[in-house]
Amino acid sequence: MAPNRKTLPQHKGTSLPDIHTLSHGQLVAFMEELHQPKFRASQIEEWVWGKNAHTFDEMSNLPKSLRDLLSQHLTIGTPKELARQISLDGSRKYLLQFTDGVSAECVGMPTKNRLTVCASTQAGCGMGCTFCATGKAGLARSLTASEIYEQVRHIGDDFHTRVTSVVLMGQGEPFMNYDETLKALRLLNSDKGVGIGARHLTVSTCGIIPGIKKFANEKEQFGLAVSLHSANQATRNKLMPGVRKYSLLYLYDVMGEYVDKTGRRPTYEYALIHGVNDTDTELDALCDFCRGTLAHVNLIQLNEVPGSPFTPSTEERANQFVQRLGSVGVAATIRNPRGADIDAACGQLSQAYTKC
Repeated sequence: MAPNRKTLPQHKGTSLPDIHTLSHGQLVAFMEELHQPKFRASQIEEWVWGKNAHTFDEMSNLPKSLRDLLSQHLTIGTPKELARQISLDGSRKYLLQFTDGVSAECVGMPTKNRLTVCASTQAGCGMGCTFCATGKAGLARSLTASEIYEQVRHIGDDFHTRVTSVVLMGQGEPFMNYDETLKALRLLNSDKGVGIGARHLTVSTCGIIPGIKKFANEKEQFGLAVSLHSANQATRNKLMPGVRKYSLLYLYDVMGEYVDKTGRRPTYEYALIHGVNDTDTELDALCDFCRGTLAHVNLIQLNEVPGSPFTPSTEERANQFVQRLGSVGVAATIRNPRGADIDAACGQLSQAYTKC
């Protein structure tokens, strides 16, 4: 007798539930409906999350009868690669399409014995940062935990190596998709999944204060980066209108609370834009904001976006920022640009693909 699927999520029409959306409890209950032992649920999860199986037939330690039943009642949603670009420096950028047709970008950045993935938490972004290609396109929707996770698995499979660290610094604002972002981090951290250490998993936020407060109370030692881009309120409002309501004074206070609670050092991301946030006045404000705090400033050479009025600062100016910050006791580094010869900035590959 066929199971009635009462334990599975119900979908409109004839579409079957994606196994990625099932909790462990739901999968155990479904095994009971199928008159299968409970341990089958763990075996299936190992294939789905640990081995990144694309079909139920790959699950060779399951009876064929069970594999057939799973195929009748569930699907395994896997993203489709719409585009891939390979840089001379070895980094690879991907545009992945999910089962509903929505797409998002992710990047794999190899270094010696390491592979870092930059993944997206949303398809598009609603924050409207004026220097970002993603912000111009707007927000399509937030991604599920499994869709965030699958970006990492896709890149690991393409490089044929284990991913060693992940930054959720691609398209979207992670804290506007908080619950799914945390689920994805925990999947990536889990031994059943990729098994990446919590300190090698970092979330980058534009400065969503409620999200930072909540994140500080999570038990895991996940990393936090904040896109600052200016410590002058007027300049930051122009560059990052989506966080206008969260003042720098409020951000300063909440970051102090974050450090006190976690003992971890956050990173401030700062994309240097010629004549906008790289002036002496802006540098003074940045030094004042960071002085006396536990923080690291990551200076970024701005990726030029076609049609944008913004251009990157010079390397000489970036080095001056490092030296001045160092003189007030603030550690700062210049991020090594990756993928400069491809559509490296967030949103560029999506725009290039849609124009084709």
